[in-house]
Amino acid sequence: MPTVLTNRDTLIFETVQNAAPTVFFNGAVPGLRLIDLGSVVVNQLIVLIPFFVGRRFFASPQGQREIAIALVIAAIFYSIPGFVEIRLSPQVNTWVYGFFQHDFSQTIRQGGYRPLVFLEHPLWYALFVTYAVLSAAILMKMSKDKQQVRYGFALLYLFGFLFLCKSLATQIYVLCFIPILLWSPIKTQLRICVILGVIAIVYPMLRNFEVIPLDAIMAQAEAYSAERAQSLGYRLDNEELMLARAAEKPLFGWGGWGRNLVRDIQTGEIISIPDGRWIIVFGTFGWFGYIAEIGLLTLPLFYLWQQMRHRDVEDVSPYIGVLVIVLSVTLLDMLLNATLIPFTWLCAGAILGYAEQLKYPNLDEQRRKLFQGNLAIGDTRTPKEQRSVM
Repeated sequence: MPTVLTNRDTLIFETVQNAAPTVFFNGAVPGLRLIDLGSVVVNQLIVLIPFFVGRRFFASPQGQREIAIALVIAAIFYSIPGFVEIRLSPQVNTWVYGFFQHDFSQTIRQGGYRPLVFLEHPLWYALFVTYAVLSAAILMKMSKDKQQVRYGFALLYLFGFLFLCKSLATQIYVLCFIPILLWSPIKTQLRICVILGVIAIVYPMLRNFEVIPLDAIMAQAEAYSAERAQSLGYRLDNEELMLARAAEKPLFGWGGWGRNLVRDIQTGEIISIPDGRWIIVFGTFGWFGYIAEIGLLTLPLFYLWQQMRHRDVEDVSPYIGVLVIVLSVTLLDMLLNATLIPFTWLCAGAILGYAEQLKYPNLDEQRRKLFQGNLAIGDTRTPKEQRSVM
């Protein structure tokens, strides 16, 4: 709401020829209207639907296991068109819908192609496969006999397919987190993920104060690959432009309609391309919006860590670790990419719901009794008394 109310002005782009009185109007970006208050709020509620669904229906260990199974099965089937695009070039979206959804040059890596099928970017596809690899690992760990062998083959298959996707970041995620997931105690996993959550929160502050050693990071990237260093440098340069723009309205941001983007002051042409989710939210909704979004995503990690500190490992769901790692991987990836998807909110909601169950172990039973009581004939309790059961 304050973002809309503080961005009512229209951004006008015009050219003044020397000292002559002639002014050439080149374009404008509209100010936000009061009607945008409703659309922005409704959009945020729609975005959060998976969060509420995960909190209510996937908080149990069985629900967490179902998520992992669904990811593995979906990724195996989705790898079929992925193989087609790796071999023939990304064309599936063009064949089905008649257009290509991104810049084709970004699908070319290491002398081959990166698949994206129907997704927005090859990085999104690779990250989805990463989720499935992590899920296959925990399912293999927790299964026995034939099922364990079956999930082991799925893990090897998806692991190999991920490397064919040619995304360095996701390969690093898998190589780092699979050993942690398979051989580290759940409390150790959670501590690592809490640290990553803290990094996600403070990263914009560190970037604003120029604490991040960008030169050293670029040197390491150049030592690995000049191509990857160029890509990283392009992202960081755009972040600098976007940070300067966001600094003009740091509290509530610039709002929608592309007002947060850097444009040529005369022509209105966009000269910045935001990549990281954090800089998009920071520029659009300011510090308040960023803290609200990243806070809601990281809150389940901190809340679960608080509930597990004094509990035995045997009392904790073995499947919660993969959801925690998936959420943390996404938080880390969002520092460079806009990879926040509904599934991320689903994981955050499921983690929060499980942490609540640890704190209130009889919560589901109380809800069931309340529901049955409401159906009973002759229930004379007031609505306030019924709610007090919760």
